[in-house]
Amino acid sequence: MELEPVEPQSLKKLSLKSLKRSLDLFSPIHGRLPPPDPESKKIRMSHKINVQYGGIKSTGQPAQQVNSTGRGTQPSGSSNVLALPGPEDSGDPQEVGAQNALAVGPSLQPKGPNNAGAAGKSTAIISLSASSDRNFSTSAIMERIPSRWPRPVWHAPWKCYRVISGHLGWVRSVAFDPSNTWFCTGSADRTIKIWDVAKGTLKLTLTGHIEQVRGLAVSNKHTYMFSAGDDKQVKCWDLEQNKVIRSYHGHLSGVYCLGLHPTIDILFTGGRDSVCRVWDIRTKMQIFALTGHDNTVCSVFTRPTDPQVVTGSHDSTIKFWDLRYGKTMLTLTHHKKSVRAMALHPTEDCFASASAENIKKFNLPKGDFLHNMLSQQKTIINAMAVNEDGVLATGGDNGSMWFWDWKSGHNFQQDQTIVQPGSLDSEAGIYALCYDQTGSRLVSCEADKTIKMWKEDENATPETHPVNFKPPKDIRRF
Repeated sequence: MELEPVEPQSLKKLSLKSLKRSLDLFSPIHGRLPPPDPESKKIRMSHKINVQYGGIKSTGQPAQQVNSTGRGTQPSGSSNVLALPGPEDSGDPQEVGAQNALAVGPSLQPKGPNNAGAAGKSTAIISLSASSDRNFSTSAIMERIPSRWPRPVWHAPWKCYRVISGHLGWVRSVAFDPSNTWFCTGSADRTIKIWDVAKGTLKLTLTGHIEQVRGLAVSNKHTYMFSAGDDKQVKCWDLEQNKVIRSYHGHLSGVYCLGLHPTIDILFTGGRDSVCRVWDIRTKMQIFALTGHDNTVCSVFTRPTDPQVVTGSHDSTIKFWDLRYGKTMLTLTHHKKSVRAMALHPTEDCFASASAENIKKFNLPKGDFLHNMLSQQKTIINAMAVNEDGVLATGGDNGSMWFWDWKSGHNFQQDQTIVQPGSLDSEAGIYALCYDQTGSRLVSCEADKTIKMWKEDENATPETHPVNFKPPKDIRRF
């Protein structure tokens, strides 16, 4: 007898056939799940309760026990079970029992004949009525509270209202005059230009540097302006004569940042020689060379009390300096990448520092880490500024301008600068940021050779621009 030839089938087709037969055999109704088995659900719940609440002992409150093992109640003797009270507004203890908190930890009962019935572990869930005395020592530990992360304050969104062009190179630095009538910018075209704040018009151009000007500061006690650049020079300009009256020599390479002490006539400059140098303004003498960083010192700020100088470096560390001895007080190693920008809060004793991976907040004077900002800008952050209202602005290498709520670390606005017509998209970097003396205007210096001025949108309200805030799930601070 001749057998019929078997049609050759692929392994995939055979396995699909087999799968279909299995489905037809074991689940004739494909779209519906099999009904839940109450017995298996009971066993599963019993096991879960045993695992979760195995250490909990039952008390003598009959209507409030959920006992999967069926044991009797134990006498409500002296027990040091940690328990939470029920809702404050609930009057009926029977109703409270169903929704109250759990008792925590194994109870240590006195051993004796009265305790014979309570041997072994039980899975009871204990609740206390609202009338019981609150255990203040343990309630804070055990309550399941909502996130304690501070709610962000509502801030109006910021908008660019003026673009000033005039420099012939990247604009690298900016500083405001204490009278708030003008501000100065330093550029890669080797000039320093002074602009009118109200009109945005050019008032003066100063030449003298032979490389790009990376740092600027205006004194609030004298008619002096200080500038530093890649040409290793630090200059003091007399603004009554509009000329250089002092130069501070000593840096071995380009000078990247500059700061003035708020109360003493001294100047701080940090540069590519990994040193922050302290200068006497009047005598031009170098007081200290603050050494300790392993790489370029690219950010510095000063304050009237210790630590009076704080520097950030490309070696990813932040150092606090003791100005009496010229020694390091403290080194913060929280960042993983270069700390290119730092901002001291004008009224609070804390500061923020930015690197490519994160923006972190520290308190002063101890330098304790407070928290990370709740978002990541994911670019190299070149500049930061914060005003008294708690609006922190950060400018990135890709032209992103982000605005943050200082208190909560919430990022409430993400903006992207628009390059000048004729510029490349890659020229959208922001190199310097500075608020004016009132904190209501922000100036950004950019790689497309422009200066942009920003202000809050006066038409915005909390209804038109609501805060979209989700508190972080993990409140651990690291």
